[in-house]
Amino acid sequence: MEVFWFIPLHGDGRYLGTAEGARAVDFDYMRQIAQAADRLGYHGVLVPTGKACEDAWVAASSLIGATRRLKFLVAIRPGVMSPSTAARMASTFDRLSGGRLLINVVTGGDPHELGGDGIFLTHGERYEQTDEFMTVWRRMMQGEEVNFDGKYIKVEAGEVLFPALQKPYPPIYFGGSSPAALQIAADHVDCYLTWGEPPSEVAAKIAEVRKLAEARGTKVTFGIRLHVIVRETNDEAWAAAERLISHVDEKTIAEAQRILARYDSVGQKRMGDLHKGDKSSLVISPNLWAGIGLVRGGAGTALVGDADTVAKRMKEYAELGIEKFILSGYPHLEEAYRAAELLFPRLPLKQQEVQTDYSIQASGELVAYNKRPKSGSAT
Repeated sequence: MEVFWFIPLHGDGRYLGTAEGARAVDFDYMRQIAQAADRLGYHGVLVPTGKACEDAWVAASSLIGATRRLKFLVAIRPGVMSPSTAARMASTFDRLSGGRLLINVVTGGDPHELGGDGIFLTHGERYEQTDEFMTVWRRMMQGEEVNFDGKYIKVEAGEVLFPALQKPYPPIYFGGSSPAALQIAADHVDCYLTWGEPPSEVAAKIAEVRKLAEARGTKVTFGIRLHVIVRETNDEAWAAAERLISHVDEKTIAEAQRILARYDSVGQKRMGDLHKGDKSSLVISPNLWAGIGLVRGGAGTALVGDADTVAKRMKEYAELGIEKFILSGYPHLEEAYRAAELLFPRLPLKQQEVQTDYSIQASGELVAYNKRPKSGSAT
């Protein structure tokens, strides 16, 4: 089991739906969370992307030198960036971090936000574009010179001169619930991510992706994105869950759900269906609580309970095939410590290893040269 934490680039605080107890997320605060996750033994951190966040690549890059073992799950955005630009960014980050990059492929689900980035494709077209993007990106990252003439992407003699350290490329993570998304997972990714749905629904997704992957001759692992509210007793945990949304009133819920309704994301619709905007009926499965999704897009559920109970629920997901757990909690600095101290002794964790077998060879400056020189050659 690999457990990740979260860097809240969109802000942080003790409550949802209010500025009371809110915190500015500046570099010092991001560094505190990243260093806490690093020393506590989290496998990595998800660095979120989107209009409401600080830029994920700039933020993650700023934290490389502040951490030692921590891996960074950072988004590439088909349509927002070209595959060759994304490949160079990924390769550089991987080299400068000593092989600590993980790639999160985000196709996007909010037409309003996508329009602001100049993307005016339908849901199906975006996944067609993602397929072309990933085909080009993966080939470049494996050292190929790529010529590609697709419906959405055209590349002539595209290549990456400075390769990533991880081979064949940094591991690819991806989430999506539509049939098109599941096919992308089977065709291109290393780890398929689901938001925190009840175990029976997660099991159905895993089975479908496995079936598609087997048909394609590929292998996919599985992860889940959840919030966590863990305390020493169940009563304390549920009281903390209620406090988290104590400032969320019906007007706030209605406005948040109005905005989320414009998404064409199947996954977002599934999140909304779990609570239906009703604050009175939020426990959707044993210890799985949908209160966060009342006002937050994306991952909207939390595991709530004492340490033994939450660890038990995580193990139940693991029995379905989930290997990677991307967790978060409010506020993220304190909850990183609380979750690690209470849960880690109760979980079968994969030990994080310091990468020591990577090396970057000297090549000299590339001046008016379109190929990387062989090691030791003059430039």
